[in-house]
Amino acid sequence: MKILAIQNRMGIGDTVIFLPFIKALYKKFDTPISLLVRENSKADQYLFQTNYIDKIILLEKDNKNNNRSTGITGILNLINEIKKYNFDKIFIFNSSLRFNLIARISKIPEIYQYPLFSKTKQHIINVPKEFMKKRLNLEVNEDPNIQIDNSLILNSINKFRINKNELNILLGIGGSGPTKRIPAKTFLMVIDKILKIKKCKFFLATGKNSEEQLILNEILNSKFKNFCHRLDNLTIKETLPVIKCCDLSICNDTSFSHLSAALNIKTITLMADTPLIYGNYNSKMFPIIPDGENTVGHNTLGKEKINPEKIFNKIIEIIN
Repeated sequence: MKILAIQNRMGIGDTVIFLPFIKALYKKFDTPISLLVRENSKADQYLFQTNYIDKIILLEKDNKNNNRSTGITGILNLINEIKKYNFDKIFIFNSSLRFNLIARISKIPEIYQYPLFSKTKQHIINVPKEFMKKRLNLEVNEDPNIQIDNSLILNSINKFRINKNELNILLGIGGSGPTKRIPAKTFLMVIDKILKIKKCKFFLATGKNSEEQLILNEILNSKFKNFCHRLDNLTIKETLPVIKCCDLSICNDTSFSHLSAALNIKTITLMADTPLIYGNYNSKMFPIIPDGENTVGHNTLGKEKINPEKIFNKIIEIIN
């Protein structure tokens, strides 16, 4: 049996959040599930060794001017791509008429989809839970799970000279927007506090955005530079085994928080300007919200109010 699941939300985080529903399909039908996802999900970078995933089909090509999912030509290209695999079932995790027509023209016998023309702003977890319960009578309550081979982990241990007698901490200091990026001074205060009680090594994960690089360089140019290792020159695929070697993660609302928790690493999520659901949906996530706030969402603008003392206290709670 061949099954395709469509998850067309943007980015890494949304794709990781949907993994429990993909895994539930794998368990139900006893076959790995193929994914149709956006190119910017970068799913091929972190799901390449996950046993419940089969093929990964990208909605966009590398050439941004030749989109596979929009326009008549794009839709026909996508239909031809899907047809090659002779899928028996398709699960469409959205209400798009376009994908419904693509599934029908691709002659996939069984089509499961959210109700057509439903609200576009659907809850990212509750709606798929209800969908799986209603259509397949499946209760889905697992955390997202990403798998990685032990040989890659051992390679990272040797490459970065990771000592398991030390505390190894991932710092996800990047973020998709400036309001999500916690200032370097906050991380530096946390580093200072934890080094006073424990020998540590810090792995700094971020992108190449100029503002992210400023935060990275401020940390690397501090008195703690000898305890820090930059990861920004690695691909996501190369970064995964390093994350898996860590004892815990401290991350902004960034792809690294989602990847870290899905790798079963306890992850402190610093939620400054994003709905809290993105920092607490996984049992391995421990959110820190800005001082003076009861919750967090868009326009909280709280990056200057993330308290390093609260982060430090959560670290102590986790390592003890």
